[in-house]
Amino acid sequence: MIKVTVWNEFRHEHVHEEVREVYPDGLHRAIAEGLEQEEGLSVRTATLPEPEHGLTQEALDDTDVLIWWGHMAHHEVEDEIVERVHRRVLEGMGLVVLHSGHFSKIFKKLMGTSCDLKWREAKEKERIWVVDPAHPIAAGLPEFFEIKPEEMYGEHFDIPAPDELVFISWFEGGEVFRSGCTYKRGQGKIFYFRPGHETYPTYYHPLVRRVIANGVRWAAPSGAAKPVRGNHKPLESLG
Repeated sequence: MIKVTVWNEFRHEHVHEEVREVYPDGLHRAIAEGLEQEEGLSVRTATLPEPEHGLTQEALDDTDVLIWWGHMAHHEVEDEIVERVHRRVLEGMGLVVLHSGHFSKIFKKLMGTSCDLKWREAKEKERIWVVDPAHPIAAGLPEFFEIKPEEMYGEHFDIPAPDELVFISWFEGGEVFRSGCTYKRGQGKIFYFRPGHETYPTYYHPLVRRVIANGVRWAAPSGAAKPVRGNHKPLESLG
């Protein structure tokens, strides 16, 4: 079983009625419900208001892949928790960052850049092109799929060049965006996936759910032994 924790700041749902109408139980529950339909995944949720944001050391040690959604409360995530998550990623925990999580403390720390971009909320159509059809995250997908309405994100996206680029999005206003990017940091694998504005029902879209599930499976720990570093005794005799 792959143990998944879906983390959401759970703030919009408490202050914006239009978000509650779309996600009455929170974005995290909609994301989790999509994963709960998959075989081989064990899913729990955690939110910002919980003690230690629901991300205690014990919880993270019991997590194979962490999914992150945040937007209006990035600054409220305690630095100690960010450091804790960062250590776990380097140790091998997978991280799937969704939509506005590009501005989260943990994603910016792992990327080492501002992670800034263009944006526009105009209920546009997003066409997501699969540009690496051989990649495991693209399994079961058509050549492209569309979401409408969605928020626009546009280049330039200030991130390091992805290790792998799986998706590129096009929007009705003409912009394009690197919307499916993978990275490796330490023993951990990171997948950034763009769609998911809080006032739109994106996380009920079957192909969005397919991408997230594929991303979880791809980001799961490899099970390789932890590397040994520092001064090291020879494996063979030097005499």
